[in-house]
Amino acid sequence: MHKEMHADLIIIGGGMGGCAGALAAAKMGKKIVMTEETHWIGGQLTSQAVPPDEHPWIEQFGCTLSYRRFRDGVRNYYRDNFPLTPEARANIFLNPGNGFVSRLCHEPRTALAVLQQMLAPYTHSGQVTILTRFRVEKARTEGDEILSVTVGGMDDPIRIELTAPFFLDATECGDVLPLAGVEYVIGAESQRQTGEPHALDGDPQPFDMQAFTYCFAMDYLENEDHTIPKPDQYSFWREYQADFWPGKLLSWTGVKPATLEPIQYPLFPGKDWISLFGYRKIIDRNNFIPGTYPSDITLVNWQQNDYWLGPVIDVHEEEKVRHLENAKQLSLSLLYWMQTEAPRPDGKQGYPGLRLRKDVVGTDDGLAMHPYIRESRRIQAEFTVLEQHLSTECRGTDESENFADSVGIGCYRIDLHPSTGRRHYIDISSLPFQIPLGSLIPVRINNLLPASKNIGVTHITNGCYRLHPVEWNIGEAAGYLAGFCMQHNVKPREVRNNPTLLSAFQNLLVQNGIELAWPEMRPV
Repeated sequence: MHKEMHADLIIIGGGMGGCAGALAAAKMGKKIVMTEETHWIGGQLTSQAVPPDEHPWIEQFGCTLSYRRFRDGVRNYYRDNFPLTPEARANIFLNPGNGFVSRLCHEPRTALAVLQQMLAPYTHSGQVTILTRFRVEKARTEGDEILSVTVGGMDDPIRIELTAPFFLDATECGDVLPLAGVEYVIGAESQRQTGEPHALDGDPQPFDMQAFTYCFAMDYLENEDHTIPKPDQYSFWREYQADFWPGKLLSWTGVKPATLEPIQYPLFPGKDWISLFGYRKIIDRNNFIPGTYPSDITLVNWQQNDYWLGPVIDVHEEEKVRHLENAKQLSLSLLYWMQTEAPRPDGKQGYPGLRLRKDVVGTDDGLAMHPYIRESRRIQAEFTVLEQHLSTECRGTDESENFADSVGIGCYRIDLHPSTGRRHYIDISSLPFQIPLGSLIPVRINNLLPASKNIGVTHITNGCYRLHPVEWNIGEAAGYLAGFCMQHNVKPREVRNNPTLLSAFQNLLVQNGIELAWPEMRPV
């Protein structure tokens, strides 16, 4: 079955950037169709089961007003619907899980509910249409314009051709780019190309990309046995050790990313406050009236289930499917190892009380609906952000490069996980940075904007532009830019390169709660 749909803006990908872009464009009165591969919109927050990674000042400043509304919505969701303890209810900075990766660790289903609530005025009125379980299949172009994008139903044999003046690619891997002939880059650049100190010394390696991860949720019921069936690849993963890793991957041995020193990570809190279970804990039962939750709940996105044996972008479908399945098997093998063989401080082996919480992630196999993809295809942009623009070491000052065309801000260390080229962590200090408009503008195509991790960054700088508040800001800026261009009948590159238009657009962003510059800050 073939259908056609028309809107002012087509957003392919319902992740954080897609949702933020839809909210922005809808606020400008535009009609939007947004598609999403999985059952859940929200991307990292929901279908990938990754609690927010945020900077130290997030409660005071450093994110957009709509992202702050989302965060407030998460806290209010628990206050309005859950029996919190009086202490938790009174805490204005309530952290439902008290995980230490974020000041706001929460369940994926909570993020989904809040995002749906934020979009509700527009979805209920028909201004925003959301199509879940649809995957992009092809794009039709003419010259430097995209005419349409076709998506296919993943559960039903239906094809929908989507037409609009503007398109956003908010997919996790930049999937629209190759279909529409948009110039893009993948993998690791060389120093010869970018001049970045941490780029490759030699030739670029397009298929050298950061590890991806299938996250999962688990709780712990100490006197029960919830051991899963032995995964098919368990024998392989039980013995696997990379040449650069200090021990077997399935062990409590990991590394400190910044120094690469080996470290033993405890599962549960002991003498060391840093425990794996507490790292991304999304429910702390002590925040709730006794009996609400039988156990704390945590999300497993650890060094032990990073998959780096091969990429899933721009490879043959068979190879992609194989790596995705291998990554699932790694995560399940990690759980099985913890349940059956993991050494315990009391001298015993295994924690059979660890329970895979399929309901938390909404899947039959208990793994997140979508892998956490850290590195996407990246547009060849009018401007590419380099390590030299924001690395503390490169700058030699307390400030990153000032971008006159800023459309937002972000802050995170340059944090690259081990790569498919079998290279170790790159984790280096960076300065609070801006998002330049030039990094959102393709070098040629006029009516497509990136709205996720697919902006004009490098393999290195992607390491700090890929986190939750930044992706949201990118998508929101892209949504406002598409709306602004339609209102003024101009192209995105004209907005950047015309001082009058740029000033008007930046004023629009500021009026809608997007911060364009940081106060005086410290490195992270």
